[in-house]
Amino acid sequence: MIDRRIKFRHVQCFVEIARVRSLKRAADRLCLTQPAISKTLKELEDILGTELLTRSRAGVALTRQGEIFLHFAEMSVGALQQGIDGVSQSGEGGRQVLNVGSLPSVAAWLMPVVVQEFATLAPDVVLRIIDGPHAYLVDRLRQGALDLVIGRLGAPETMARVSFTQLYNEHVEFVVRPGHPILEDPRLERIVAWPVVYPSPGSAILPLVQRLLIAHGVGEPERRLETVSGAFGRVYVRKSDAVWIISAGVVANEIAEGRLVRLPIDTALTMGPVGLMARPESETTPPERMFRLAVNRALDALGIG
Repeated sequence: MIDRRIKFRHVQCFVEIARVRSLKRAADRLCLTQPAISKTLKELEDILGTELLTRSRAGVALTRQGEIFLHFAEMSVGALQQGIDGVSQSGEGGRQVLNVGSLPSVAAWLMPVVVQEFATLAPDVVLRIIDGPHAYLVDRLRQGALDLVIGRLGAPETMARVSFTQLYNEHVEFVVRPGHPILEDPRLERIVAWPVVYPSPGSAILPLVQRLLIAHGVGEPERRLETVSGAFGRVYVRKSDAVWIISAGVVANEIAEGRLVRLPIDTALTMGPVGLMARPESETTPPERMFRLAVNRALDALGIG
């Protein structure tokens, strides 16, 4: 029998701390003070009779007991979220809802075609699309707030308890506005002469970009602005001399229409798989099957295999 002293606030606080690896950031996201969230975590550890997290100047880390508890805590939070969604759906006349996370590179060019195909295959299903960085979307997937995520394969430590089905490969581009001074001599080592829009921590492409720069003897740009926001990048780069390092899919339309220019840099080292992510323990629903079919049809229509 579950110890009645364990409340939902204990589980929610623990999951959030483990997700962001910081008591302060978890407190901010839950609208609590840091002393309050520390007290809640201590209460949970006292009830369980074991330490779940270790604290240091670098942040927090899961103990072995914490890793075990996190797996079931996330499932519990996810199950509750599904129950809330079920109630919400019943209030929408019983229409099923499919929640899909989409990384910016997918949202920009693939998702519009997927949505058209899905509307034909499952016209009675409400499709909710949430975009954001890799770590954020995968965390929401594990918690049950998202049914599927479509985007790049992340680093091994970010893919725990997530299944991945590869769809295609994608590389990173270095892009600038038309007429940018670097176009006169577009060598990789010259990008540091201008502001660089750089992948943010937790993004799937960051390790690949770092590897590429190291291979060419280029360090992290000092004048960098860290983001993977496609909406921001498209406006900022076209109105400045910034060099944008971003997944090819994010800027495919802008390059094709001449609004941005690709630098002729060999980025083969940044090639990585894009695919569908799901919770391996969850049963595939009919809307999820229709969405997978819609994705395959969209790839066929775009000539991607």
